[in-house]
Amino acid sequence: MPQVKTLEISALGHRGEGVALIDTNRVFIPFTLPGETVRAEIDGNRGRLVELLAASPDRIAASCPHFGACGGCQVQHLTDVEYRTWKRGLVTSQLERAGIVAEVADVVPAHGAGRRRATLHATKTGAGFMSLRSHDIRLLDACPILVPALAAAPQIATAIAAAIGPCDVSFTATDLGLDAAISGKGIKPNAELTRTAARYDLARVAINGEVVLNYRVPTIRMGEADVPIPPGSFLQATSLAEETLAGLVIEAAKGAKSIADLFCGVGPFALRLAGRSAVYAADSDAPAIAALDAAHRKTKGLKAVTAEKRDLFRDPMSPFELNRFDTVIIDPPRAGARAQARELAGTKVARVVYVSCDPQSFARDAAILVAGGYRMGRVTPVDQFLHSAHVELLAVFSR
Repeated sequence: MPQVKTLEISALGHRGEGVALIDTNRVFIPFTLPGETVRAEIDGNRGRLVELLAASPDRIAASCPHFGACGGCQVQHLTDVEYRTWKRGLVTSQLERAGIVAEVADVVPAHGAGRRRATLHATKTGAGFMSLRSHDIRLLDACPILVPALAAAPQIATAIAAAIGPCDVSFTATDLGLDAAISGKGIKPNAELTRTAARYDLARVAINGEVVLNYRVPTIRMGEADVPIPPGSFLQATSLAEETLAGLVIEAAKGAKSIADLFCGVGPFALRLAGRSAVYAADSDAPAIAALDAAHRKTKGLKAVTAEKRDLFRDPMSPFELNRFDTVIIDPPRAGARAQARELAGTKVARVVYVSCDPQSFARDAAILVAGGYRMGRVTPVDQFLHSAHVELLAVFSR
């Protein structure tokens, strides 16, 4: 049975929850901060804030009226200085656990104009994100962390659900308008969906991966190339984060004559690097590889880009294949790139530029590279997921 207890919050956990101790057991209480005294309803190692008895001096008013109910943001109630310190700590703590000594720079803000991608759960009565620790949908009228082009996303998603039934709608704000990738069981295109798309001037609509309405092929500018984005394709959440990370990658690869871009996606790094060097690019996502190749072929003045579909988890590049490159860039998904890191550790590649969205898997893979003889340079955290417990990072490993 849940019990209500008075507790002192001692730390801010890696998920943005306040941490308290009951005997020697840690309890996690959302929306609380270190130094606060709270009354909380405790169930196992989870808590729910009932009353704030003594607030931290670092507590500020949340910027969104949905904060505390919507599960989209975890930390809107912390001062900017302490927020950046906590975000940097998400990186340093994982490196320490992996036994790695490294210089970690201050966090680089990269929220910019807001997130250009969002997935909303929609019904005919409204749309929003999941509520905290729940499968219930917190209906939204607006979301302040999205780019202005997505301001009407909740209304559009609601209209789509009214047309075809309950569904999830993944929006991407592109250079040619909104792309809507819809997923759900038993949903099909109909005349009302067509009218909805026209009313909101959607560039393209796909259902369960199949394009059903295509008024304009959505594109994103990457360097000198315009990339035709596949439905539901992965992109960095903010355009500023993409530009920031790409700038760091280009600087790290300065002077490289032969580059491999692994887990390349649609080519945010490869297409920019091709302005000065030939690039081999690989990813398991066939539509992303096709988009990269199409963008490269249509862009004048770029060096050669060889784009290949390859599952780097099951079939990582071997030292024999890698040794023809002087610089290798890896930007894996959250699970990291353990198999590829092991192969890289046995190579003569002069530089490895590792971009990560998960400090824990990065620290694990970094330890593999260091054990293989690489020297790890400064780690740069990049914050594109404002108010959340996610952080990107980049580090350069040198022989």
